Amino acid sequence: MPTLHVELGDRRYPIHIGPGLLNQPDLLRSHLSGQQALVVTNTTVAPLYLDRVRAALTGVRHEALILPDGESYKTLDMLNQVFTALLNHRFDRHCTIIALGGGVIGDLAGFAAACYQRGVAFVQLPTTLLAQVDSSVGGKTAVNHPLGKNMIGAFYQPLCVIADTDTLNTLPDRELSAGLAEVIKYGLIRDLPFLDWLDSHLDALLNRDPAALSQAIERSCRNKAGIVAADERETGERALLNLGHTFGHAIETGMGYGVWLHGEAVATGMVMAADLSARLGWLHPAQVERVRRLLARAGLPLAPPPELTPDDFLRLMAVDKKVQDGRLRLVLLRDLGLGVIAEQVDARLLRETLAAQR
Repeated sequence: MPTLHVELGDRRYPIHIGPGLLNQPDLLRSHLSGQQALVVTNTTVAPLYLDRVRAALTGVRHEALILPDGESYKTLDMLNQVFTALLNHRFDRHCTIIALGGGVIGDLAGFAAACYQRGVAFVQLPTTLLAQVDSSVGGKTAVNHPLGKNMIGAFYQPLCVIADTDTLNTLPDRELSAGLAEVIKYGLIRDLPFLDWLDSHLDALLNRDPAALSQAIERSCRNKAGIVAADERETGERALLNLGHTFGHAIETGMGYGVWLHGEAVATGMVMAADLSARLGWLHPAQVERVRRLLARAGLPLAPPPELTPDDFLRLMAVDKKVQDGRLRLVLLRDLGLGVIAEQVDARLLRETLAAQR
């Protein structure tokens, strides 16, 4: 079982990666804070894995909250349901919230943990590839607002992340592809050897080869843990993790949360970022084509929805956490494996990119 650590001083925490981890009750129990736990999960994951988690909590006073599944439910109303469950069951500030599910559950439960009684412990049990390689690590927690994705949230780190790779066996193919978008992102922004490895092993990943998946998850988490340790609150380098996300969040918000999966929107956003990078003279056309080819092989969309016009994109992108003092900042590529934060991008070139993708 590979174990990595996110190095944040006295808030250092482990990321456990491997098969069968939900069948190891002592692993979860060793990370509980106190003797009260609320498991937050959804209607898809609960029938598959909730019983195993509850078995690990034998002797601990615990309850489960099962929420509807989907990005459209990552809302303040669902957040309030978590608070109501905690209060109804008289959980105190020594309880632990356990997030069992994908990125929506992890983000929502983590935000609840950050707020309840001014902060209680929480544990991430991610069950999707996207959550295992990205959203469960790093302490970004949030809910969506109709005007913008993840605009209401907090930085709040878990006690640990337990990524049982066996849960990927029940993941739909579309969700697996969505997770691969975030895996490919790490290669594009900072790890060219990993990008080369993905080119060679993508078929194995799509076929759910356990060894390939474990290696991809470990390498992705190692990349993210390093960035988070250096820049926990996204004042600099951590923004590189948002490659494709400004474009992608515009797609998710504009189309309605849940119509496009997050990874699908990010993949299209990375194509757009690569195109703009080429217009700035940073990437060669052959490199842009390599990005497109890899994402297409992963089963991901390359073009944004035709319903969204360039003006729609610009309006939606203006409501983005990376906007500072009214200026849009974009994560682009100086080269493959070398992401950069572009503070001021020529508006004409940005419009050309937006128009060219239609």
